[in-house]
Amino acid sequence: MVEKTPEASRESASVRLEGAGMTAPEVEAWFVRDVLPLEAVLMQFLHRNWRNKSEIADLRQDVYVRVFEAALEHIPDSPRSFLLTTARNLIIDRVRRGHVVPIEAVADLDALNIARDEPGADRNLIAREELRRLQLALDRLPPRCHEAVVMRQIDGLSRREIAQRMGIAEKTVKRHLADGVRALADMLYGETSDMRPKS
Repeated sequence: MVEKTPEASRESASVRLEGAGMTAPEVEAWFVRDVLPLEAVLMQFLHRNWRNKSEIADLRQDVYVRVFEAALEHIPDSPRSFLLTTARNLIIDRVRRGHVVPIEAVADLDALNIARDEPGADRNLIAREELRRLQLALDRLPPRCHEAVVMRQIDGLSRREIAQRMGIAEKTVKRHLADGVRALADMLYGETSDMRPKS
């Protein structure tokens, strides 16, 4: 009779989900490591974009559920971007559901004045302003943090590739990225963010 080792039991307990690249425990570890530290950024985003403050905690949980379920299929390359995109999509879904009107109630569909998918002039202006603020924040980062963040978030390079290009250890790249993202979050979403360029 063959006795199961603890390792074999753990392996069988973490059977890969059908069609998924990672096991549920691996996704949980990723979620705790890469998503939960972004909670302050997520909460700031939700507070800025959702009027009913009593629903913010529920929204956060719904965002976490969507992110986790999506990660079971595929781990996103940029957890922060994926988290905020998921939050934005959830808010859009809720707004659309809130604007549901029986079709018989309105003869002319244009009278519903429902926001269309193409951005209007105001959204373009807001997007340009957000990009300007992001650029100012990026310019205020220390040079090595700036370089690492740009290579990761804009160029889409892995930590290993960044380490090779910068001639430093992956551990150092990880620290630069963490410091850079934290500084950007403080500058963009902090209570006392001073967005004037450094002289």
